[in-house]
Amino acid sequence: MPNGENMEFLGYRRANGQVGTRNYVGVISTVVCANEVAEDIARQVDGAVSFTHHQGCCQTPVDIRRVNEVLIGLGSNPNLAAVLLVSLGCESTALEDVAAGIRKAGKQVEVIGIQDTGGAARTRAEGSLIVQNMVAQASFLRQQRCGLSDIVLGLKCGSSDTTQGLAATPVIGVASDLVVAAGGTSILGEVTEFIGAEHIMARHAASEEIGDQIVDLVKRMENRAIAVGCDMRGGQPTGGNIKGGLTTIEEKSLGAVAKGGSAPIQAVYEYGVRPTVKGLVVMDSPGREPEILTGLAAAGCNMIVFATGRGAPQGFPFVPVIKLTGNSHTWERMRDHMDLSVSSVIEGTESIPEAGERLVRSLLEVASGVRTRAEITGYTRAMDIYVTGPVI
Repeated sequence: MPNGENMEFLGYRRANGQVGTRNYVGVISTVVCANEVAEDIARQVDGAVSFTHHQGCCQTPVDIRRVNEVLIGLGSNPNLAAVLLVSLGCESTALEDVAAGIRKAGKQVEVIGIQDTGGAARTRAEGSLIVQNMVAQASFLRQQRCGLSDIVLGLKCGSSDTTQGLAATPVIGVASDLVVAAGGTSILGEVTEFIGAEHIMARHAASEEIGDQIVDLVKRMENRAIAVGCDMRGGQPTGGNIKGGLTTIEEKSLGAVAKGGSAPIQAVYEYGVRPTVKGLVVMDSPGREPEILTGLAAAGCNMIVFATGRGAPQGFPFVPVIKLTGNSHTWERMRDHMDLSVSSVIEGTESIPEAGERLVRSLLEVASGVRTRAEITGYTRAMDIYVTGPVI
């Protein structure tokens, strides 16, 4: 950014060196059957947040393994100070393995089971006491000065229209480039929205091998639809995209991939896997909000930026999600869900680089504690884990 502008924020540095932009205690359900209890415990304690989903039982071994790994990733996210795992008691999730995996990140982890405790009411009561103590302990941690290099930034777009590729996603691309240039990490997912632009993505790869991996992700995603007798293009673009003026998946993809900016892609990862390199990376994921936001959080993102043309409201329970739009009408109609307008780019009063720098300033403010609209409204609970097999 110009003139040596301060690119610091106040964050929570964890024992393993990672930096949180929030300091919550996480109450994480290990199976769909425990969701209500996990939500109730978190609701009773200020400073606690819940994560619920629809997985954890009656799934193929491949998907159960993914659930285990994603829960470990979520619990290890630097925005959580400690974790309570809420179990039913008979699920397929490997409860002790998940707890052990989260403890490796240096966090306090406790486990409570509904069946072992004697029902939902007793579990709520005992769980809330555990979480109260965790919140009290977390409150001793003080924020420290951190740099843009400590940001792990998730990139997302949704409810897209024609303003997305003209303004909002290129602005995110500038912000991503600035994070990467400072030594931080950006994670680009939504493989369904690479289709028709995968050759452009491959050209951005740091090596031919990485480019081939990107193309393979797209083929794999398309083959999942073909396996059930469908063409991916029957569901993409979505009905809302079409109403917003997008006519083909290629049009949508060209706008979506602009979020990655111009930095070379350093690596390709499976869903929810934490990057081991800095810079811009790609993560396998679909485009739907509940699954990709979960994947980004499990991969260690401490911030997410989300472009929306028509006005997607979703945030995430413990990772702040900054919503920006290039549509002035959406900015006016959906103000309780929007954090930033970049319609000035379309109006010609601001350049894309200028708007990108403004987004970075907003990102640093939110990283220091300024609350996003999704956090304020509580529109953060409809999450899920991306699985690829059937319920059995």
